[in-house]
Amino acid sequence: MGQQSVTASIVVPALDEAAYLPRTLESIRAMETDISHEVLVVDGGSVDGTPEIAPEYGVRVLDQPSGGIGAGRDLGAQRAVGDWLVFVDADTRVTGQYLSAMLEYVRERNLDAASSRCRVIDVYRGKAKQVIVNRVFPHLRKPILPGFNFVVDADVYEQTGGFPDVPNEDTAYSRQLGTECQTGYHPDVLVETSGRRFGESGLTGALYHYLRLDVGRFLSQSGQGN
Repeated sequence: MGQQSVTASIVVPALDEAAYLPRTLESIRAMETDISHEVLVVDGGSVDGTPEIAPEYGVRVLDQPSGGIGAGRDLGAQRAVGDWLVFVDADTRVTGQYLSAMLEYVRERNLDAASSRCRVIDVYRGKAKQVIVNRVFPHLRKPILPGFNFVVDADVYEQTGGFPDVPNEDTAYSRQLGTECQTGYHPDVLVETSGRRFGESGLTGALYHYLRLDVGRFLSQSGQGN
């Protein structure tokens, strides 16, 4: 899947994200890195002008004919040429050191996939999301890597089947990776994301479906450390 000329492929799924996508693409363009990379925006049928925004930043646009965000992520992965796949959502901004820091982290620790801690910019609705991602997900027995900030080896992605087209696709796939592969969390805050969808998708499903399986162990360990 990979080519030596491109180290990382950044995949941005989008559906009616004209209000957010420019800031995301600008943050990617402003990264301070000498790592070769490409950017692919996968459009899921937007009607607000989202597909017209991406070319202004010199990135490829892929049309997603059907399916949800899991299918969009997977389409981007299938068309990507990088040795590493980097999934960033259209309402997420990366820091200048994001790509260099993430790839250094996974390489030094021989990880197959990783995420990092985040900052949620929508304070009212998003603080719960920030707490869950930063303080709970990394400590689960099978860490959940949120789809808005998800780095995975391209060969591993292909071998493990990639994101399924199901609700909470990031939870489902990262739990699978946690069983079969080595995953981890960069300790620094390397992305800034919106909390607008908290309560509607991925993280909520993860919370109800999986936290009751793992959070008792996490809290017990935390208590022993106090």
